[in-house]
Amino acid sequence: MKIAVLFPGQGAQYLGMGKAFVDSDKECAALMDMAETTCDLNLRKLCSDGPMEELTRATNLQPALAVVNLICWHAFLKAAGDDFKISCFAGHSLGEYSALYAAGVVSAEDTLRLVSKRGALMEREGLENPGGMRAVLGLDIEEIEEIVVDCSDSGIVTAANHNTPQQIVVSGSMAGLDAVTAVAEARGAKVIPLNVSVANHSPLVEGAVPDFKEFMADIEFKKPQNPVYFNVTAETESDSNTIKAIMARQIASKVRWYEIIQAMIAGGVDTFIEVGPKTILSGMIRKSVSKEANITSIQFDSPESLETCLSKLMAS
Repeated sequence: MKIAVLFPGQGAQYLGMGKAFVDSDKECAALMDMAETTCDLNLRKLCSDGPMEELTRATNLQPALAVVNLICWHAFLKAAGDDFKISCFAGHSLGEYSALYAAGVVSAEDTLRLVSKRGALMEREGLENPGGMRAVLGLDIEEIEEIVVDCSDSGIVTAANHNTPQQIVVSGSMAGLDAVTAVAEARGAKVIPLNVSVANHSPLVEGAVPDFKEFMADIEFKKPQNPVYFNVTAETESDSNTIKAIMARQIASKVRWYEIIQAMIAGGVDTFIEVGPKTILSGMIRKSVSKEANITSIQFDSPESLETCLSKLMAS
């Protein structure tokens, strides 16, 4: 068994996420306390009670989701001990910071500092350059990129997330998104608007990159203790300065998630553990591998689902 651990990003949030771990484990509660102090936010209340429109603001959601990912990971380590060897890590967009923490690149406090600053900068860019994101189902990445080029005169738009062979998220201005939607639907695709107010991973948030790069300069990045596959390159990287540069670019770059999963499988990974809210990444894996492939995907975000996860791992 070769295990990869994956962390979700924006879109996985729900009210009540992480609450059962925080309420039942003093160390999980201490992580939440640290996050609240570091980010100067009432993250307990946001995660538990919302309201959802406040939770989904980038400046709130990024630290909220990150601390829940960290809490879930802590609970896994505490329950699993040394029973399982983790081969590699990855995180989807925002989730990449949780992967960096789990791989020993950054401390818990610095993880929260980074995502808090990232969220604030991206919310700033979203207010200055309004836009959105839409999932396109039924067309492959080559078709989407061709449509994006053809629609470039209508407005700013780009392929932002390559999630599965036929699930690609486009990001950009409303005019650009409308143009891509019309062409994609004419070709038989289903287009779903996402509940975001920022055109993440597009040129509309590029203004955040230099400010975030400057912020990162004083934060210590260490060499990963386990390989991390990066969104920007779909490859691993061990040099800390190069990792910083990659993480700055990540804000406005395409998330190459499908390529990451394929690279992990090519490297021998046969078991994926999704650590954090919902089962979005597990769903993507099911759509990215053949039915004949002997791939196991497990997710947990509560004490009960963690127990189920560990039982499945023990049985493998």
